[in-house]
Amino acid sequence: MFAAGNCSGMFPAENLRDWRGHKVIDPDGDKIGDLEAVYVDTATDEPSFITVRVGFIGRHRLVFVPLAGATVKPDAVRVRYPKQQASEAPAIELDGELPAGEEPKVFAHYGLPYVPGTGGERRLGRR
Repeated sequence: MFAAGNCSGMFPAENLRDWRGHKVIDPDGDKIGDLEAVYVDTATDEPSFITVRVGFIGRHRLVFVPLAGATVKPDAVRVRYPKQQASEAPAIELDGELPAGEEPKVFAHYGLPYVPGTGGERRLGRR
């Protein structure tokens, strides 16, 4: 799901948290924003989404961007989604939390399937 450079395999969530504050870029190298937090899939405990700080001074918000297909560059995390799509993704305030009812919208924005836990549990957990 998340590859470090040219290495294969998973990128542990604890290592990804070390990238907090680093820039997040799209496939063309355009800066989307800065990595704020890592969200794991509660069913697998694997990194699933990141929140990216976007906006201008005084108007910042956090957008959700999937980690599937992302890679780590020396100075950035490159995601496979274009800047415009990421910028238009569902967002929360800097000190906000994603309401459970909004989770399906995050997945739908990227055309990803959303299946809650067997007991209706949330799919995304902040780590």
